[in-house]
Amino acid sequence: VMDEKGVLKKFRQRKIITIEQLVQLFKCSVITVRRRLKKWKTHTSINKNGRYYTLPQIPVFDENGLWKYQTVLFSKYGNLKQTTIELIRRSQVGLSAVDIAKILEIPSSSSFFSQIKNVAGIKREKHQGRFIYFSDIPYNYQRQKRAFGRQKTTEWLTDAQAVEILIQMIKHPGIDIEQLAVKAAPRGKWVDSAIIRRFLQFHDLLKKTPDTKL
Repeated sequence: VMDEKGVLKKFRQRKIITIEQLVQLFKCSVITVRRRLKKWKTHTSINKNGRYYTLPQIPVFDENGLWKYQTVLFSKYGNLKQTTIELIRRSQVGLSAVDIAKILEIPSSSSFFSQIKNVAGIKREKHQGRFIYFSDIPYNYQRQKRAFGRQKTTEWLTDAQAVEILIQMIKHPGIDIEQLAVKAAPRGKWVDSAIIRRFLQFHDLLKKTPDTKL
């Protein structure tokens, strides 16, 4: 049976640990282990069903407040829901489900998004067929909406261009972005391929192929 000092040494070496592993090290009950975890002020993983724990001195959080060890993800903001609220609050122009999914490494089709549609801290609105998540704090919301509006004006396709791109993608599977830019452009005008790429990313239509391909 290890004492607390010995267990903490093992914990630091492993970086992450489960309750079951701590029970084995301490040779004690789950309730006792949970008390120790609370005393140590551990972080709980936001994936893997919250099964893993880490000590507060171990993570080096990135600009999104996240730390990943192997495949296990931790957040300095708390659980998955709390982390999402904070990411949305800190964003410049709001976040789409695709944006959030990419940061948190969850599927953009996850049922998690239906669970947060009415959560305090989040204001969800539909834009061009996709939900955008804004902060519900009045000042943040107004700032994000203004920035989103400016981005949409300068970096967005018209409805007609969006429809034309989708038609061309159906007609020509495998068409690349440069070709789409030509086909979607009104006569005598040019559509920036970067704007098309953003449109496809926004709608989760961008395939993971070389840069010039969709």
